[in-house]
Amino acid sequence: MTTFVLTVAGVLLLAAGPVMIAQGVLGRRGVVRELTRQRIAFPATGLSGALTPFAGAPVRTGPQARAYSDLIAGHVAQATGGRTYAEIAQECLGAGRGDERLDRLRQTAFMGETLRGALLGAYQAWQVTALVIGLGGLVLLIGAALLLLGLRL
Repeated sequence: MTTFVLTVAGVLLLAAGPVMIAQGVLGRRGVVRELTRQRIAFPATGLSGALTPFAGAPVRTGPQARAYSDLIAGHVAQATGGRTYAEIAQECLGAGRGDERLDRLRQTAFMGETLRGALLGAYQAWQVTALVIGLGGLVLLIGAALLLLGLRL
């Protein structure tokens, strides 16, 4: 009975592993396709620090999406003096709705944070695909080990 259970479990895991890997690869291709469709590219000049290697590059991968979101964060922080959307919105409420400067600043913060959120979502999806691919490989190895063990008993 143990031989049968190990063999069946091994076969099932050997079947599940490639499916997981394929789904991870398809998910990663979907992230690349969507980021490519957005036609986002880093500026060719003016980048500093960790963003320098991305100069002029299109945003097509999760790590690039993360880096571009960092670029947006810097721009938003510079435009808002480091204040968040929530802080600026609170100022707008306190000043009344007539302050055009605060309204524009609130809109800038909102758009920047929204773009950052979308890019960070792409980065997270990229990370999940890496996890699924890795787990698929692990499931495949466990399946092979169980199958071999079942056949040896």
